[in-house]
Order: sequence, then structure tokens, then C-alpha cells
Amino acid sequence: MPAPLSIVIPTLEAADELGPCLGALATALTEGLIREVILTDGGSRDAIAEVADAAGAELIVGPPGRGGQLARGAEAARGEWLLFLHADTVLSPGWSEAVRRHMEAAPDRAGFFRLRFDARGAPAALVAAWANFRARRLGLPYGDQGLLVRAAVYRRAGGYPDQPLMEDVSLARRLPLSPLGAEATTSARRYRAEGWLRRGWRNLSTLALYFLGASPERLARRYAR
Repeated sequence: MPAPLSIVIPTLEAADELGPCLGALATALTEGLIREVILTDGGSRDAIAEVADAAGAELIVGPPGRGGQLARGAEAARGEWLLFLHADTVLSPGWSEAVRRHMEAAPDRAGFFRLRFDARGAPAALVAAWANFRARRLGLPYGDQGLLVRAAVYRRAGGYPDQPLMEDVSLARRLPLSPLGAEATTSARRYRAEGWLRRGWRNLSTLALYFLGASPERLARRYAR
């Protein structure tokens, strides 16, 4: 019987940061949980092809845009279950057991990981606490928390939209969700570069504008400024 899980990772100039993400998957590969790892790239000019080859991953190349990249990766996946991860996300030890428990107990629900940052201090803890509250209480996990979903449930919900921003929120709103008993540690690089308060406010205001009807294209232009 084939392994049940396809890992889908969107990449764009991410070859240098993929190592920890892929390394955290190794145990689950040997356990027979992971069927394939798919890197869905948006036209990088780095060494992503060499990284994919060394990791034994399938590489798909297409236009940039996380929503479209995720959708192409899901279309190519052959597993009964899909796990979408960001390239700078590292799953905690024991994540595979949490995934197996979810597969058995809640096959018609999508799952997400508890978020933490690779940074210490109050700002990192507060931002992570808000993200985890938003995911658990409001049903709005972002992509850096991962998304585990049965392929049939994903297709029934309509999948990821081909849009430049808020593709994770768009899909999450169409799925029944449950938390997974493991952590996803994501990079705090952008928070360090922009400042925790400024970056946090930008994320929160972008979400608010999206719910007020602003188009993902307009929000992407605003987000890039």
C-alpha cells in the first residue's frame, strides 16, 4: 500500500533555507508516512533544481504566486493526504505521530500546527500567541502553520485559489479545521527586518482589508511596499 502523505512546498529563491524544512521530514520518510515531496517553484534562479535532486523531491516550475504554486503542487500530488508547508517552516519532533492520529480520528477535517518563531523574547511569543488564537478560535490558520488535508476534502473545498495573497485564508474559510498536537517553527527573518510591531500591524491590517473586500491583487501591491 502506498504511503499516504504528499508534502507540497512552494519555493521562490528558497534553496538556501530549505535544508531544515526537508531535514525534519526525514524520519517520516523512513517510517513510510511520506509518499513524495513536491517543490513547486515560481521561477527561481537559485540552486533549487540541485536541492530537489539531492532530496529526491519532485520539482514543478511555473509562474510565481503562492496560490498558483500550491494549486499546481496539489494537482501533481498522488497521496491520499496533502501537507502544505512553507520553505522556512520546520516541524517539531513527533509531528508524524500527530499527523497519523489526525488521519485516523478526523479524516474529514483539515489540521494545522501550533506556531512558534525561531526567536526568543516577548514580541515573538505575543505574535505566536495571537496566531494560535486566530487559528483555534477564528478558524484562520496562515500557511506558516502548515495545512494537513485529505486530497478529496481539498478538492471538494475548491483548493487554493490562484491569487497573490490570502490564498491560505481563502481556503481555510472553506474547510472544517482542527489543531494538530505538534509545532511548526517558522523564520522570524521578516519580523526582525521590519520590526515586530510594524510587521504585525501590516499582517493584521491586511487581513482586515481582505475581509472588508479588498482584492488580493491590491493587497499584494500594498504588502510589497
